[in-house]
Amino acid sequence: MRLFIAINLPQEIRSDLWQAAAPLRAASYPIRWVAADSIHLTLKFLGEVGPEREAEIIAGVERSVEGTRTFALPIGEFGAFPSPSRARVVWAGCEGVPPLELLQDRLEREMEGLGFPIEGRAFHPHLTLGRVKRHAKAGDLSGLDEQLEQLEYGAEFDVKSVDVMQSTLSRSGARYEVRRAVEFEV
Repeated sequence: MRLFIAINLPQEIRSDLWQAAAPLRAASYPIRWVAADSIHLTLKFLGEVGPEREAEIIAGVERSVEGTRTFALPIGEFGAFPSPSRARVVWAGCEGVPPLELLQDRLEREMEGLGFPIEGRAFHPHLTLGRVKRHAKAGDLSGLDEQLEQLEYGAEFDVKSVDVMQSTLSRSGARYEVRRAVEFEV
């Protein structure tokens, strides 16, 4: 099974963010958009994992969140990786607040102890909204930077847990299932 660790957003935030990004979808860029109910913040991608390892992964996540308390996570700006002119991923940004940074670091270190390599790139908290299609050419994204700058959205929600998620890939896109929600201390 294909696993990752994530923060799932409240449905209201997902819906509002989906609405805020509507002008991008209407612009007909060659982008495969993520469904509103699938928007999440990935903290650690684990990849293909045998089902016999699920319990140890969950135990590792539980150790990682020990002492973590509910914290507020602001969401705001829009952007693209690596840049709007060479976009591969279109995203909404999450502020790298200290409790989020600490939580992600603890998860990285705990998962490293279970044999999952530490991510080679710096952690840039974001919510993937869409992925540019493989056949897209640079000119196909003309004006994306201006579109991203014009979008407005701002929200904040309380993060109370992290989820061990399973991703099932299909032609119609990825389907996500919460395998275990690991709640924080109050």
